[in-house]
Amino acid sequence: MERRDFIKISALSGVMATLEACRAPEKQLVRFVPEEELIPGIATWKPSVCTLCSAGCGSLVRVMQGEAEVVRHGQRGLIKMGLAKKLEGNPQHPINQGKLCARGQAGLQVLYHPDRITHPIKRSGPRGSGEFQQITWDDALKELSAHLAALQASKSTDALAFLARPLHGQRHELIERFLKAYGAPPAVWYQPFDETVLRQANLLSFGHAALPTFNLAHADYVISFGADFLGSWNSSVAQSIGYGEMRQGRPGRRAKFVQVESRMSQTGANTDEWIPCRPGTEGTLALGIAHVILNEKLAPQGSGSRAGSLIAGWSADLPDYSPEAVEKHTGVPAAVIKRLAHEITLSGSAAAMVGGAPLAQTNGLFNALAVNALESLVDRAPILGFTPDLAQSAPQMQASLASLNALAKSALQMLLLYEANPIFSAPPSVRIREALAKIPYIVSFGSFIDETSAQADLILPDHAPLESWLDSTPESGSLQAVASLAPPAVLPLHDTRPMPDVLLGLAHQLGGDVAKALPFATYDAMLRAAFVPLRARGGSIDAKTDDDFWDAAQTQGGWWSVPSAAHTPNPSPPLAAPSKHAPMAMAAPEFVGAAGDFPFYFLPYASQSFGDGSLAHLPWLQELPDVLTSAMWSSWVEIHPKTGERLGIGHGDLVEIASSQGTVRAAAILSPGIAPDMVAMPVGQGHENFTRFASGRGANPLSILAPITEKETGSLAWAATRVKLTRAGGPEQAKLILFAGGMSGFPHEEERR
Repeated sequence: MERRDFIKISALSGVMATLEACRAPEKQLVRFVPEEELIPGIATWKPSVCTLCSAGCGSLVRVMQGEAEVVRHGQRGLIKMGLAKKLEGNPQHPINQGKLCARGQAGLQVLYHPDRITHPIKRSGPRGSGEFQQITWDDALKELSAHLAALQASKSTDALAFLARPLHGQRHELIERFLKAYGAPPAVWYQPFDETVLRQANLLSFGHAALPTFNLAHADYVISFGADFLGSWNSSVAQSIGYGEMRQGRPGRRAKFVQVESRMSQTGANTDEWIPCRPGTEGTLALGIAHVILNEKLAPQGSGSRAGSLIAGWSADLPDYSPEAVEKHTGVPAAVIKRLAHEITLSGSAAAMVGGAPLAQTNGLFNALAVNALESLVDRAPILGFTPDLAQSAPQMQASLASLNALAKSALQMLLLYEANPIFSAPPSVRIREALAKIPYIVSFGSFIDETSAQADLILPDHAPLESWLDSTPESGSLQAVASLAPPAVLPLHDTRPMPDVLLGLAHQLGGDVAKALPFATYDAMLRAAFVPLRARGGSIDAKTDDDFWDAAQTQGGWWSVPSAAHTPNPSPPLAAPSKHAPMAMAAPEFVGAAGDFPFYFLPYASQSFGDGSLAHLPWLQELPDVLTSAMWSSWVEIHPKTGERLGIGHGDLVEIASSQGTVRAAAILSPGIAPDMVAMPVGQGHENFTRFASGRGANPLSILAPITEKETGSLAWAATRVKLTRAGGPEQAKLILFAGGMSGFPHEEERR
């Protein structure tokens, strides 16, 4: 879809309402008095915080005066107001330094989306039917408050649950304080691609239960095991900036980059050397490299002692991981393993990282600990660090799947939903749809109706991010402590209310311990109470009073510490003492599905456009061509050309992918950048109900995943399912859409002429 078409659709409701008003005087739109002073034709840039992933990048919003159809005090009318026209990165922000990815740019469409919920609605039909009727905020809040009070009166407050996507900052704090004071269990923070395994490994290896920050700009050699750090893993914008410096920012000094993975990612496509490895054996390969370094004394004695102590045989130079033995497990030639070991140790500064599929195996913690041990052995600069913790939000240390399973089995009376869609993203074995059907009362704070919010009895739509007070404490991406902050960039368009203010209002109505725990009249008052103490830490704002500090933080887009003069990735001490975790021996991965019946490893991977599928409703991201395949507005499955030839599958054919849990269908893309015994499919499409742009489009690979978990943490092992392939039709049935390539990607005969 072209942008001008989206603008036409966005404006359609306002135009139709205006035409209707011309025919019916009683429906004429009121022209409201402007609520802010703006100079026509002059742009104002306002700070904001990108919320379209967890990285917490700072942004700037270009605001200009325009006329919009809005709702004020329950009445619809026209007003001249500041309208957001463009998003860019904030040059002052330490995370993204003025850059912004495609997802961040598309944040504008959340504000103007034609399918936004514009007012409170209450279920009027059977649950899940999508039938709702409009109600007033007074009636909606009265109803919600009555249900909360009833649970209190019956001493059943533990029957309330809050299900949300992971949050960083004061929204996380607000929700947890509300639940604790009310007497409910902690919130369930759910996302399908959680990072519990890596946080646990980093806690054991380095004493930090957090995602890592790599100072790539100072690296001379980087080896990545499955981490798509230029695409969808961790803080991708910050990592892309560091990668650019590493490769081109130092005249005469260009680092080497090696990627180990079974399916070529965007990061793998930018590497010097791409090494395919059998799924789940990445940790064994890392220890094979470490064996050569230790056995040949290529690193100083004592290197990697803490992280290495978690690996059985480390003190004896890893005798079970000779290059020849590792070759049998991984498929990587022994000569390559030896060469990599020598290259890494001869470089000036090196780093090893792990992410993505290696952690989504049944032996994911072993893989992570193994790569961490290699990192400690070779990183003498050092390159690995951790963003200083401001203790404003706790890390997500409980596996999302384990939390969701517990919620599904609980005897709940009431559920609050916020930006989580487990019906779409959870494996079918959780049976979350059936679990929600048993809960008597469900309230959603979502801005859009999706598969999960369609089950709600009441929907109280949140402001769009650009209409809200925003804050974030990024977990990674900078070696400075960072607390992002931004006031609303524009006034609200619709009859919506910010979720934090709704919770605060409910706390005051409930009174007692809940009101005492949240004594703030508004969310910005809570933000001020959290931010002003940062003034004592100095940093990027030099202010004489708390008021000056608060004003400066809003203008700058937050507060951050001053970077150290020396490049010290980890200025703060470890948060935990050395672990007493028993050393881990080599652990082989396990897969669901017998190899004879399901001969292919299945890799569902996070889409660079849609992430875990929560952004599929934005048309700019639907029309964004995939970096490697150029596919758009559709689903596809990547298979090796030799596999396609053997099974009679051609480029663009319709393929059925079957696991022990079910089947999905998608168009085939033949790619040499994938192992012959593996098939891969991006996550994001396949929504049953998620606005006009995503509903009924493509297929959802998460729907056929087996309910197998990583053995140590309980995280979903989303890369541990095996599948079989069958040709189900030709290109005309698959309807694969490629950028500038028609439906199948192949030009017709007359076009070739």
